[in-house]
Amino acid sequence: MATAKKTKPKPKASSKKAPAKTKSSTKAAKAVKKSVKKTAARKAPAKKSTAKKAAKKTAPKKSNVDISDFSNFSSTFQPYKSKKNEKYMNANQKKHFENILQAWKDALHEEQEKTENLIQTDQGNFPDSVDRASKEEEFMLELRKRDRERKLISKIEQSMKDLSDNFYGFCETCGIEIGIKRLEARPTATQCIDCKTIEEIKEKQQYG
Repeated sequence: MATAKKTKPKPKASSKKAPAKTKSSTKAAKAVKKSVKKTAARKAPAKKSTAKKAAKKTAPKKSNVDISDFSNFSSTFQPYKSKKNEKYMNANQKKHFENILQAWKDALHEEQEKTENLIQTDQGNFPDSVDRASKEEEFMLELRKRDRERKLISKIEQSMKDLSDNFYGFCETCGIEIGIKRLEARPTATQCIDCKTIEEIKEKQQYG
């Protein structure tokens, strides 16, 4: 009898190749991530520098502040915090307004010195008559402004004298309290809001 040939079973496809592919793919993915991180790190400083440049461009230019208007100068001081049942114009309140008046006076003196130095140093010869006329007009405006400030300094000195004489903070017309809030808005105020309003109405009726 003929014997049947034994057929060898076909070897199954090896599944070991699949992990090799996954390893290579993960290595490639990691390499891509590293390259992305490196490029992002290189680009980051450029973004910061452009942000800084944009901030410089958008930053507002400094303007000259007219400190003769106390509302422009009052931001440098903290409002006074009154305590419960606190006596009006006590030692703490007097010290508070003394500091405000003295600082305002010093700032006005400093502005006057700056104007005087500017006029003395900027005395150049201008061959063009138009330039010379515009410069002289600029000096005249500054001198008028400083003249108003000199009058304001005299008011501040009078307020400081009233403060030492215990008259500060009381209306010179009716004698009532002017109030902390009004004095912080205008430290040289000598009248309460009611008396000041009546005075302004009379002035309008008289001078139109």
